[in-house]
Amino acid sequence: MNIPFVKMQAQGNDFVILDAIHDTLPELTQAFITNICDRHIGIGCDQLLILQPSEQADALMLIYNADGSQAANCGNGLRCVGDLLMSVLGKDKVSIALVDRVVEAKRTNKGVQVAMGQVNIEAVTNDYIDVLIGNPHRVYFKNPLPCSERNVETIHEYDEQHAEISIVERGAGETLACGSGACATAVALWQRTASSNPLTIHMPGGDVIVHEHNGECVLEGAVSTVFQGVFNGYSS
Repeated sequence: MNIPFVKMQAQGNDFVILDAIHDTLPELTQAFITNICDRHIGIGCDQLLILQPSEQADALMLIYNADGSQAANCGNGLRCVGDLLMSVLGKDKVSIALVDRVVEAKRTNKGVQVAMGQVNIEAVTNDYIDVLIGNPHRVYFKNPLPCSERNVETIHEYDEQHAEISIVERGAGETLACGSGACATAVALWQRTASSNPLTIHMPGGDVIVHEHNGECVLEGAVSTVFQGVFNGYSS
């Protein structure tokens, strides 16, 4: 089966996007997902994003990690898909449905911005803060430990306007960037410092800006299309 795809990236966090609204896809088995995400025998990406029809939004976005597991949210993926949908639909802003929320993406002079929806702080300790933003995150201030149940962000340096982090994503391993992780970092820092200043989050792959608006994290930064083509390397 020949499957059209678009590959996009945001701060080095890369995605393969498949359009199930207009194209017929094979069954989304773990074998298919891991094959297409593999950087040696497939296209290669951190996450596979599937666009499906939605009655609530311009599209429904399903998120699969490179190991075949499903994720609930992906800030950088939302910004990439938002950019793609705005180009295809000729709109200045678009709505994207996730499993548990509908978010809005629009272009700005700094790239693409998305309001990420409700964020909850689940635990606070001296070493880390647990944040739920669709996906579960653990933000470490010191002494990071592996945590297979959560995405892990480690803050190496921070001040009132900046934070430098590294990322280990559940189901994908170390990645160059994570949009929901940048938002979780901002929420953890706002809790720790009792402030809500806009923050530039420095990640290995590049920078994003996170600010708070009406109780939501707003994520902003550059995205780009890497290439597009037809994938025909899958066999059941």
